[in-house]
Amino acid sequence: MSFLQSIFLGIIQGLTEFIPVSSSGHLVLAQYFFGIHGGEDITFEVFMHMGTLLAVFIFFFRQIREMLVSLFCWKPNLDAEKHRNNRSMILYLAVATLATGIIYMIFKDFFESAYQNPMLVSIMLVITGALIFSSDFIKNTPVPASNIGFLKSILIGIAQAFAIIPGISRSGSTITASLACKMKRKDAAHYSFLLSIPAILAANIKELPNLMALDSSILHVYLAGFFASFISGFLVIALLIRLIQDGSLKYFAFYVWIVAGISIVSILRF
Repeated sequence: MSFLQSIFLGIIQGLTEFIPVSSSGHLVLAQYFFGIHGGEDITFEVFMHMGTLLAVFIFFFRQIREMLVSLFCWKPNLDAEKHRNNRSMILYLAVATLATGIIYMIFKDFFESAYQNPMLVSIMLVITGALIFSSDFIKNTPVPASNIGFLKSILIGIAQAFAIIPGISRSGSTITASLACKMKRKDAAHYSFLLSIPAILAANIKELPNLMALDSSILHVYLAGFFASFISGFLVIALLIRLIQDGSLKYFAFYVWIVAGISIVSILRF
C-alpha cells in the first residue's frame, strides 16, 4: 500500500465513520475494486479508527470533561442534578459497551471473516440503508440519554456489536436504535459518538501488540492515513448532528443502496 493510497483510505474512513454509510464497508469495497493491498488487515483499520477517535475527543472535549468531573462531585449543590445526569450517562455508556463486548466475543470469528467477503459487505449495506431510512420516520421525543435505563442501553450496545460486520454502519445502527428507544434526536447523536470511544479504544488495546510491532519503514504510511481520517472525520461530526436533528438521514440510505447495487452487480460480473 502506497502513501497516497493510505491517505485515500484515511479520507474514506474519516468521512464514513460518522456519516451512517459504514466506514469498514467502504474500506473493504475500496480495497477490492481499486486493488489496494496491505490495508485489508484489521490492524490498519484500527489505526484509521484512531484518527476518528481523536476527532471525537476534540469535538466533544468539553462534554467529556464535564462527565468526568461529575464522577467526583457528589455534594448537594446547584449542579447536583447535572452531575447525576452525567453519571447516569457514563453508566449507560458502560452498560452498552459491555453488551457490545459480549456479542463480539460470541461472534468474533464471523465478524473478522466478513472482512474478506465483498459480497456480504454489499448485502450489509442494503440493510444499513433500510436502518437509516427508517430512522427519519421515528418521532422525536424529549427523553434525554441520561434517562434511557439499563435495558435500552443493552439494546443499543447489541446494535453497535452487529455493526462490527463491515457494511453495517456503527453510527447508523446506534442512532437508529437510540431513536427507537425513544431517545431525543440530539442526544442520540451525542450518545452514538460517545459510545464509539470505548469501542475504538478496546479495539486499539486488542491490536496494541501488532501496532507496536509495525515495521518503522511503513509507519509513515499508517500515519498518513491516521491524519487523513482525523481531519475528514472532524469536519463531518457537526454536519451529522444537524442532519440527525433535522431527520435528514434518508438521503444517505439512497447513497448506500446505490453503492450496494453497483457493487453486487460488479462482483457478480467478475
